[in-house]
Amino acid sequence: MADCLFCKIAAGEIPSKKVYENDLAYAFYDIDPKAPTHFLVIPKEHIVSCGAVEESHEALVGHLFHVISKVTKDLGLTDFRVVSNCGEQAGQSVFHLHFHVLGGRDMTWPPG
Repeated sequence: MADCLFCKIAAGEIPSKKVYENDLAYAFYDIDPKAPTHFLVIPKEHIVSCGAVEESHEALVGHLFHVISKVTKDLGLTDFRVVSNCGEQAGQSVFHLHFHVLGGRDMTWPPG
């Protein structure tokens, strides 16, 4: 999608601090971290949110969680939280499916 911030980041049009990349996914550090380690994992395919995931995305979403597992292991994180906000009321500000991965501190519950 031409005007999507995360599509532009994944395409290299907007700079980011890359953590991981392959043909399907891109991971980068959050510019406003909420934990000592805070990165995002996004699909390169534009999907609006978790609520827009369809059966045809099943393998891709599974792959994104594999990326989360790989990157957390590479960073030495054993305890972490994965968050995906879906919709404005839930706090989604960029309408491209993404998973926040936060670690390096105690996480409270409920989260918000």
